[in-house]
Amino acid sequence: MTKGMLVATLSFSLGMVACSKHPNEKELLALEEQKKAALAAEELLAQKRKERDDLQRQVEQKKAELAKAQQEKNTVSTRLSQMQN
Repeated sequence: MTKGMLVATLSFSLGMVACSKHPNEKELLALEEQKKAALAAEELLAQKRKERDDLQRQVEQKKAELAKAQQEKNTVSTRLSQMQN
């Protein structure tokens, strides 16, 4: 959930509560639940972004390892062909 959606949800909730002079218990509970859901969604988003960043680092590391292995293979192939000549 993006921050914009969070703000929109909370604004809507506050707007609904603000329509009457005093919010009732049910409205307050609904608002609190929405806040909790929004915070949980933000935490999940942060966790997923961290996981994505970790995976991207792993991919870059594997690409570097692959490039090194390919270079080593080319070096060995060149030396083998020189030995055969």
